[in-house]
Amino acid sequence: MVKPVRGAKPVLGISIGDPAGIGPEITVKALDCKEIYKKSIPIVYSDRIVLEDALNITGKNFKLNLIKEAKEALGRPGTIDYIESGSISKKDDYSYGKIGKKSGDAAFQYILKALKDALAGEIAAVVTCPINKEAINMAGHKFAGHTEIFAKYTKTKNYSMLLSAGDKKTSLLNVIHVSTHVSLQKASELISKEKILKTIHLADYALKLMGKKKRRIAVAGLNPHASENGLFGNEEKLSIIPAVEKAKVQGLDVSGPIPPDTVFVRALGGHFDIVVAMYHDQGHIPLKIIGFALVNGSFRHMKGINATIGLPIIRTSVDHGTAFDIAGKNKSNEGSLLDALEMAISFAKNWDKVHKLH
Repeated sequence: MVKPVRGAKPVLGISIGDPAGIGPEITVKALDCKEIYKKSIPIVYSDRIVLEDALNITGKNFKLNLIKEAKEALGRPGTIDYIESGSISKKDDYSYGKIGKKSGDAAFQYILKALKDALAGEIAAVVTCPINKEAINMAGHKFAGHTEIFAKYTKTKNYSMLLSAGDKKTSLLNVIHVSTHVSLQKASELISKEKILKTIHLADYALKLMGKKKRRIAVAGLNPHASENGLFGNEEKLSIIPAVEKAKVQGLDVSGPIPPDTVFVRALGGHFDIVVAMYHDQGHIPLKIIGFALVNGSFRHMKGINATIGLPIIRTSVDHGTAFDIAGKNKSNEGSLLDALEMAISFAKNWDKVHKLH
């Protein structure tokens, strides 16, 4: 499915996110990095006025090249190839830092066009900038987030959210989730042997896409101290331990359940290559502590990647929100988007080899 590649360069589609957020800013900042053009051919899914305003805010100097099909992209530094949805036609259609029906619909249309182009094999991956969930729902698109949109339109039932953060100076942490955008009570109800086992297999698959030779998987407990042999809950005994044991029988290198207050430290220490987290915040909090650095009110760096694993296409994303409080002020940091682009390139490189193994 993952096509096309021109030479060694995958064609990447960047959906710009909510026009009222920082997505447009970080997109033009990221594309100012010439390394991206050496490794890929980026195409932005946006409307012209949104890009023009982002260029004004950031002071970047790009030529905007409107194309109708991905194959028309020039892929040249200094030029942004973009595909319009026709959602935003004037600056009054959105306002920085404010939730709006029109901007929510625009964000959704950018995603949908990029997603359909990926399914058609016209681009190798979709890289998404942040959306506002309330805004897309206000526009009539009833989804909890990007992950659910991609699952719906690709008709995928077995999928999970992967987060990665770190770099050469900081140990890389990879986390994949059993559940994401549900209440804590609902997350506990979703814990089952079958769901955990599927997530363990998705963890192994994600590491293959990253090109990892070692694929050591740690499974976090749900309860404090992984329930302390039943003192603090029975989810470990009834669901997590049976899933881990079954995965071992199936040949996976997996350990657990490991107390959630130590498993991430051990992963950072090199004991494991990925952690299976039981719910959203259990996995997100350690990733954002590693990836984000707030200094004097501004983010000095924002490292981190969100990817949906299990889809028939590649989807990676920034690991932060629309940041309405700083949108339109040129205070945004493009680090997470650069990471997401790099991961999309890596996934595209390994895709055919991994799928021949399946």
